[in-house]
Amino acid sequence: MDDTDHPLYPRFSAPLVATALKDTPVVMVTGPRQCGKTTLVRDLVGGKREFITMDDDTVLAAARSDPTGLVRALDRTTIDEVQRVPDLLRAIKKSVDEDRRAGRFLLTGSANILTLPQVSESLAGRMEIVSPSRELKSEARSLGSSKLCSIASLVNLRSQQLNARTKHSARG
Repeated sequence: MDDTDHPLYPRFSAPLVATALKDTPVVMVTGPRQCGKTTLVRDLVGGKREFITMDDDTVLAAARSDPTGLVRALDRTTIDEVQRVPDLLRAIKKSVDEDRRAGRFLLTGSANILTLPQVSESLAGRMEIVSPSRELKSEARSLGSSKLCSIASLVNLRSQQLNARTKHSARG
């Protein structure tokens, strides 16, 4: 299925992320699985930023073996699923302390990463947090329940398609 088969509905949190990127070095988009974090950031920044994901085994291995080296090579980058390598956050802190330009890192990750002490301490004053899941009820009311069911079905379908592709790619 092609992404153009179904319209993407605007997310209430998109303007919050866009504004935060203009005045904050690190912006973290957090929320539960399948709440649209990755879709939100990809749609928002398009091809204007490098995009790396910790779901890619090669990138994940590089991040785990040398988080500082990986971050040193990045600027104006989106890092998806950052919770998979918490040590990246220390490396990002070091990089931001050396260069505090706004919008350097746009991160996505599960909300539970914020409970880790090293995260809250390391990025205090350097990071703004946006959670699309907080706005799902408001978005649902604005779209109407039939559209919400349609969106939920599409998210579920898209997830199944991606999982099928991943399994197919892994086989060979």
